[in-house]
Amino acid sequence: MRPFKPLVRKRPLPPAGDRRRRTVGLLGGSFNPAHQGHRYISLSAITRLGLDEVWWLVSPQNPLKDSRSLLGLDERVRRAREIVRHPGIRVTDIECRLGTRFTADTVVALKRRFPAIRFVWLMGADNLLQIPKWDRWERIFSALPVAVFDRHPYTYRALTSRAAERFRAGRMTGGRIRALKTARPPAWAFLFYRRHPASATDIRQKSGLDKIIEKRNK
Repeated sequence: MRPFKPLVRKRPLPPAGDRRRRTVGLLGGSFNPAHQGHRYISLSAITRLGLDEVWWLVSPQNPLKDSRSLLGLDERVRRAREIVRHPGIRVTDIECRLGTRFTADTVVALKRRFPAIRFVWLMGADNLLQIPKWDRWERIFSALPVAVFDRHPYTYRALTSRAAERFRAGRMTGGRIRALKTARPPAWAFLFYRRHPASATDIRQKSGLDKIIEKRNK
């Protein structure tokens, strides 16, 4: 008898040109694999920023990472959907369908495809540190508001990073953070919250996924 596997319902993105007005957080990444920490940040964003939804953009290939360290895209999407189980979070491989490789292009394509949606980019403090390595990174801040979630041990370095200094005037703090979703870019906020301990690296090591990936690449 096969072991029982719970049904994972796929929530497709709305059709292009959908005119329903709402605010959506975009959480991009490899999700290699997705874990409860991703879910926790997404739900925190919905609550703290007053978002209607969060979309997980499962990247076909992070330009800054070695593709040999990744599970297949279909597998990463499937695992992400198994983790989510919440009506406010959608998992999508839309970057693959849009044919975009860089975040700057993805953001532009999504805004063109869904003109009625207000998008907010979501990322961890570690990404605020490394975002100057991203292709045309300043255009991301110019295109949509950005919410940065605290992540140990990157807090201090992130808040004094090149990106933080470059867009210092656009930082929103205190009671203004709730208004980030409707702020005119460049606007960003650093959100302190009770951190979740989950780590994709730890999960791969403890679950043996690293060994599986290594065998596939041989």
